[in-house]
Amino acid sequence: MQWMRTTGLSALAVAGCLIAAPASSETLRFAASGDAASLDPYAYYTTFTSGFLQNVYEPLVRYDETLNFEPALAVEWERTSPTTWRFRLREGVTFHNGNPFTADDVVASLNRARAENSPYIVATSAISDVEKIDDHTVDIHLDGPYPVLLNDLAGVLILDREWMEANDTLRPVNPSKGEESYATTNANGTGPFMIESRRPDAETVFVVNPGWWDEPEHNLDRIVFTPIKSAATRVAALLSGEVDLIMEAPLHDLARIERTEGLKVLSGKDLRVMFLGLNQGAAELNASTVKGRNPLSDVRVRQAIYQAIDIDALNQKVLRGLATPTGILVAEEIQGYDAELAPRAAAHDADAARALLAEAGYPDGFDVGMDCPNDRYVNPDQVCQAIAAMLAKIGVDVNYTSSTKSIYYKKMLSGGADIYLFGWASTPQLDAYALLNSVMHSKDGSKRGKWNPGGYHNARLDELVEQIQVEIDMDKRQEMISEAFRLHKNDYGTIALYRQPLTWAAKQEIDALQLADNKIRLWWITKN
Repeated sequence: MQWMRTTGLSALAVAGCLIAAPASSETLRFAASGDAASLDPYAYYTTFTSGFLQNVYEPLVRYDETLNFEPALAVEWERTSPTTWRFRLREGVTFHNGNPFTADDVVASLNRARAENSPYIVATSAISDVEKIDDHTVDIHLDGPYPVLLNDLAGVLILDREWMEANDTLRPVNPSKGEESYATTNANGTGPFMIESRRPDAETVFVVNPGWWDEPEHNLDRIVFTPIKSAATRVAALLSGEVDLIMEAPLHDLARIERTEGLKVLSGKDLRVMFLGLNQGAAELNASTVKGRNPLSDVRVRQAIYQAIDIDALNQKVLRGLATPTGILVAEEIQGYDAELAPRAAAHDADAARALLAEAGYPDGFDVGMDCPNDRYVNPDQVCQAIAAMLAKIGVDVNYTSSTKSIYYKKMLSGGADIYLFGWASTPQLDAYALLNSVMHSKDGSKRGKWNPGGYHNARLDELVEQIQVEIDMDKRQEMISEAFRLHKNDYGTIALYRQPLTWAAKQEIDALQLADNKIRLWWITKN
């Protein structure tokens, strides 16, 4: 079988603004709303922690500037059977402590990540065995046909076996059980930067790895990261010059930042797609005077809600025009995206929405509950209040509840919310399957339908999702994914809204490549 290797474009070609690293070196100070939860790459399966640590550790396969696969610690790979992949490893790579990178490190790392106690087993559960062929070749055996191994491996960072053995950390730890190890507070990767010092929730200092195997496109020799939870304090730190770059710049401060000499806003499209979930499977709604039936179980009512929402007005008035309205629940960078399904399912039309309600038996409308978190997503309260006002115009009176995310998710996942705001970023796998399986598949008592508390059900879609999980012919798999999305869209299974805006802010002298997965890649940042 032919070896598969993706090369990707250079950061220079894509970003345009990036330049070859000059001889001088610089210190970058940046801030974000939270800190990495641990220095152990397998301790937490979360986007920020994995993005933070990818500057220190590296995977076999990584994402390039267009979020397509490219070689990292593996230079070539091939599927040798439906259940076996062979990886050729990069030679001449060393860990930060000088130990050489070999197949032993891959075997030990993947076995640690897939151990029963590992929080990262979700990304390695398809692996049945990891076999060393020689010092720079490994075979990964799967427990069945599995189409997204590369997607999973792009998020699994590789540790040094000798270092783990010397520090008694070959066994994974699970922080949810109160466990820690040497790897919790110490790091030894192959990546472009090394950890010089760390005070959790206060400051982490990175220094450049002079022996990195790849060609640096940055001019940084030192990075100081400070977690700043408060958005206002984060902005103040940028305005005062205390930091050079902030992630998660609040929308209401963007104009002030842009007016400030020496500062700029970096904006883009987040992978996260926002939508309204609907309690359509229950016999009755939780917060409604309508009894003995459920208005949301009628597709005409769901379409009426869809058409009542003026998505363009919502974007302009609440999201500063930075969101991207969409009719599909995955972003174009996600494996499985179908451009033909991206247009909105139906145009905003309040008259048509009222006619649909009347046809469904609700000529005077009805009342319904709506729940939204007030500390998750971008401008969630404002979004929900605007939607509630739009629904009122067609006779749907919303009983709105705003709560912190811990309270919100508990209520939502238990089926206690009638209409709820939710977003899905398809990270870290960057494939449509997780969304289809978790949000669109019926809740069946297993892991399927875990994020489908509203009870959406389509038997054909369920059948397709189970086939998508094991189909390794990627063309056939795409056809099935498209069919599943089409069924869900025609059912108005959820109310698709928009891709969430992604906003950072920085000093004018900072050039940074901002990708839709909202992970900061320090090796693509220059300070001029």
